[in-house]
Amino acid sequence: MRRNETPEGKSVRLLRVGEQVRHALSDVLMRGDVHDETLTKHMVSVTEVRMSPDLRHATAFVKPLLGADEEVVLKALRTNTAYLQSEVARRVNTRYAAKLKFIADESFDEGSHIDALLRRPDVARDLGEDDTSR
Repeated sequence: MRRNETPEGKSVRLLRVGEQVRHALSDVLMRGDVHDETLTKHMVSVTEVRMSPDLRHATAFVKPLLGADEEVVLKALRTNTAYLQSEVARRVNTRYAAKLKFIADESFDEGSHIDALLRRPDVARDLGEDDTSR
């Protein structure tokens, strides 16, 4: 294992740059710097940014507040990608301006689904029986 890699295999640099891009994107969206009616009306969370190994591509996982109008918000972000890329490039000092790609963050939905499954009476009963048999 290379010394600059975490146990998960991603380099610390990739994680650091991804976090810088996430902060820059969040800042631009929070300030309302994008002159787009859809993005002005919606609060958008940038939950994670994953960088490609060469730092030329960034995949941003986003979620509109309360999950409202997700497809409309994604379309607005994709429409304004060039502006967002230039703003991120200005704020994050890397050799190349990363090409941004926006994807809906499904992790909240997956978490809610797992939570709902665990709360089902038949699953809760089975989990309860495991606890008493110890």
